[in-house]
Amino acid sequence: MFIDQCLLSPDLADLPATLQAWRQRWPESGVLVLVPEALLARVPDLQQGFGAQACPMLGAVFPRLLSEQGFLDDRVALLCFERMPAFVLQAPLDPAGVQAWHEAVRAMQAAATPGTAPPLLFSIFDAQVPQVGALMDGLYEALTAPLRFAGVNAGSETFQPMPCLFDAQRLLQGGVISWLAPAGVDAIARHGYPVSRGLLTATSGHGNRIDTIDHRPAFEVYQALIRHEFGVDLTRENFYDYAVHFPFGLVTVVDVLVRIPVALNDDGSLLCVGEIPPGNLMRVLRAPAVGQGTALPDLVEFMLVQQHQRPPQPWPTFYCAGRRMHLGEQAEQELQALDALSGQGGLIGALSLGEIDTLQSECFPAVPRFHNACVLVLG
Repeated sequence: MFIDQCLLSPDLADLPATLQAWRQRWPESGVLVLVPEALLARVPDLQQGFGAQACPMLGAVFPRLLSEQGFLDDRVALLCFERMPAFVLQAPLDPAGVQAWHEAVRAMQAAATPGTAPPLLFSIFDAQVPQVGALMDGLYEALTAPLRFAGVNAGSETFQPMPCLFDAQRLLQGGVISWLAPAGVDAIARHGYPVSRGLLTATSGHGNRIDTIDHRPAFEVYQALIRHEFGVDLTRENFYDYAVHFPFGLVTVVDVLVRIPVALNDDGSLLCVGEIPPGNLMRVLRAPAVGQGTALPDLVEFMLVQQHQRPPQPWPTFYCAGRRMHLGEQAEQELQALDALSGQGGLIGALSLGEIDTLQSECFPAVPRFHNACVLVLG
């Protein structure tokens, strides 16, 4: 899918030559552009540069980028599609916008070349869009033929609204970009978090807000459980220091989806990244240290199988900002280990604010799921 890649300096000096070379070699090419939040102001210049070269593009703004150099806020990443895929940029996602998004995805699906497996739809949402999981469920129900799903959330690590999705003409917020990947492209997302013992029930709330747990104020229960199971005295003052290390685990029939608390309200309710439906069973998790958990072995095994008997190629990698907050400097060690063990030949990607993958098994069709704390690779 991605045939080449490069990192540009903030002045974008190498942009014209890079696009000229790619378009000469691959006349149907296009580009996925990843921009760090610190360089948001350069998006109009990027759009102008792509327009001057008549090169199609789509892109998003993320908290930071990542590469073999570590986490970056002073580079722009270009990932070259050998053939520019069909895509939709839809904002806002009000009822009419959601309907338009569904229709565009169905049209892309109808025009896709049939393959041995359903095509992969990759979506980038603005992290400010509420209920991403519910939106993906609604898309799944609106389809007339199966798809596989992957994606991430873009935007600011402060969770403040800002425009973060763009194509060659528009820079928008509150929406989604979706494109259909060619046959053979796959993705995997893993968090590898171990599960705690106690079961809880989110007894009231709405969307990503938990008002009560087991019919008591959410923060009161969360605070008591962390003290009892992990020996940590959580307070309003240290909430942001500790909550990322002790996310909720949304219990499903097959595994646990991570939901990271990102805000404590005055009324004791908690805001998480991703929905927690009232009545859903939860656990409190303890985020593992680097080298613990199953994420890295699972990702490496998947990538090695996919690359068997093929030249090593870079897989765009998205690393949850909450996972990085938990691991601190060790996050770079985890990424370096992934790069070295997978033999992918060049690490490039971005910090994400939520991740989407596909649940697929003998018992379940290909259904989308929204995660936190994952590493997602695409290739």
